[in-house]
Amino acid sequence: MQSFEINKEDLERIKTALEGDDAELEKVLQEYHASEIAILFERLPVESRERIINILPADEASEVIAEMHEEQEPGELLISLDPEKRSEIIEELDYDDATDIISQLDEEDQQEILEDIDQEDASNIRALLSYPEDTAGGIMNSEVIKVNINQNKKDALEDIIRQSEEMEEFYTIYVVDNDNMLKGILSVKSILKAPAYARVAELVNRDFVYVKAELDQEDVAGLISQYNLTTIPVVDDHMKLLGRITVDDIMDVMEQESTEDILKISGVSEDEELSGNWKDAVKSRLPWLVINLATAYLAASIIRHFDATVALLPQIAAYMTIIAGMGGNAATQALAVTVRRISLSDLTDRQAYNTVIKEFLVGLIDGAANGLIVFAIALMYDADPMLGLVLFLAMTGNLVIAGLTGSSIPLILKRVGIDPAVASSIIITTFTDCAGFLLPLYLATKLLLHHH
Repeated sequence: MQSFEINKEDLERIKTALEGDDAELEKVLQEYHASEIAILFERLPVESRERIINILPADEASEVIAEMHEEQEPGELLISLDPEKRSEIIEELDYDDATDIISQLDEEDQQEILEDIDQEDASNIRALLSYPEDTAGGIMNSEVIKVNINQNKKDALEDIIRQSEEMEEFYTIYVVDNDNMLKGILSVKSILKAPAYARVAELVNRDFVYVKAELDQEDVAGLISQYNLTTIPVVDDHMKLLGRITVDDIMDVMEQESTEDILKISGVSEDEELSGNWKDAVKSRLPWLVINLATAYLAASIIRHFDATVALLPQIAAYMTIIAGMGGNAATQALAVTVRRISLSDLTDRQAYNTVIKEFLVGLIDGAANGLIVFAIALMYDADPMLGLVLFLAMTGNLVIAGLTGSSIPLILKRVGIDPAVASSIIITTFTDCAGFLLPLYLATKLLLHHH
């Protein structure tokens, strides 16, 4: 979607065309795809957007509006158009897209839009508006192609052809009984290949994956990728067919969810959108940084405690920062893997235990490998095998701690009901920083200073 980059020439062309008359503007607009116009909208003032939407034919205009990002308020753009043009555009939109856009407006504007459009369209959109936006019901499209299980091939095909005129594309035909209960699915291929006298009941595939309307959108995405589906039907508690979710709706969901998770891992809360202003950014990040500062003092106080050791062994100070930094990196790796696993599925106790054991072993092996390198460097530079041993043990120890905390803390937080993606990284760096200073200093005090 984002492969089209806004370059200066395109923007200038559109701006120049906007200064000219409508005919000129229309000619320039024809060279751009709807999604490209939507991206160009990011740089154009509201009145220019209105003018462009008014010039474009309704089907093209509806595509542009469907491709606009939420932050650009496509709903506000719709409200500003004259009712006739607006209704034409909404009737061209898929129900799920129309619902997404209308749901961003306040009640009054929603009513105004819905009263102007075709009644059947309005009632479909109203039904979709009643579902929370991050559930299967909120992202589904209620336009489906369905045939009755009691029909024969000829009638079913006629039905499919009639219904498909309204729809852009379809992959699956749903089979329902007289009460609109979903009985199974039918592939286009199977009905085309079937003999003329075949009945739908013989062709239907009764083994299919479906979701309930209230299922969370992330779980829907999980099912679609698990079963490699192009579409999935949505039903109510009585198996009544409500709509379908197509893989393109799910792409948007996955983009949303992964943005959310990536922001959270860095301690940025989801209230802060990527396009948010600096005040929101400060508000959501500052508290975490202050907590971080407190934990940094904790780590620093450990160094204070071992002043004498640092005075006698100044070279240990340089190595300490390496060990603490390595621990922090290793912990972040373990954390990223674990948070990813939690977000894909809730782990059972057994899986959680195995995750922690695995990260413990990884920490041990990675720690020993890096420890050996540090040991070798200590021999070369400081010609002190005991210092090398201290550093080897400290490095191994800190990476083991990194693996254990990186994997267990998100699991514990999840149990307690705190979002593991936000809080984990701060708790974990505290552990690896403190251990990164404590281990080499404590071991040096015991092994080196008593030795010397």
